[in-house]
Amino acid sequence: MSDLRLATLGPLLIADAPAKAQATLTLDAAAPIDADALLAEPAGIPGRPELPRLVAHTTLKPPPLNTPAGVAALVHAIAHIELNAIDLALDICWRFPGMPEAFYRDWLRIAQEEATHFTLLRDHLLALGFDYGRFDAHNALWDMAERTKHDLLARIALVPRTLEARGLDASPGVRAKLVGAGDKRAGAILDVILRDEIGHVAAGNRWYRFLCEQRGLDPVTTYAELAARHQAPRLRAPFNLAARRAAGFTDEELAALG
Repeated sequence: MSDLRLATLGPLLIADAPAKAQATLTLDAAAPIDADALLAEPAGIPGRPELPRLVAHTTLKPPPLNTPAGVAALVHAIAHIELNAIDLALDICWRFPGMPEAFYRDWLRIAQEEATHFTLLRDHLLALGFDYGRFDAHNALWDMAERTKHDLLARIALVPRTLEARGLDASPGVRAKLVGAGDKRAGAILDVILRDEIGHVAAGNRWYRFLCEQRGLDPVTTYAELAARHQAPRLRAPFNLAARRAAGFTDEELAALG
């Protein structure tokens, strides 16, 4: 397809996870953009495989980390987050019209980096003797996408700046667990993911402030209102303050973390 926003619907609707990642990587980043087109939502967003089975996050009981299955389950959980992140970045491209072209190119770049992350993790799972879909997973990331599908400001505030920023906080501890369990390859993949995710959260901060300025809103008080309205998860320490600063959070925003 010639229009970038319309083209993103193709991978978004693909159910097979590896095929979704590959189709995302083949999207033309230089394609023209019709920023003002109002695109009808097709059925089946997002395309998902039959497995993994999606359950409440409170019911997930992974095997012990001192077992091969336990290491694989943790890698699988990260892969599932990255698959969701592909869908989230693709969805923001087609769903929300009226933004500058740079906005859509930012999110396509992010979708392609998330696709690379998923592919790295899935390949590693295969090397461990498992595959994506082997363990149960949860749908919390996409649940937030559904709650914010009618408001771009809320979507940016509560997905990249909240849920993905939580990934910045969690990354050092998860990496330490995997490396401590002997999986140095997973640790190296997490280094790549953390580097890229700082950039993804930075894009969220940049476009969140763009919209706040456009709408005459205070970024800090507006974030608190959106988080309460859409029932965002409460943020808990420890926080990766260095990564959050690198991603563009201000001192005032970091102080508000508590």
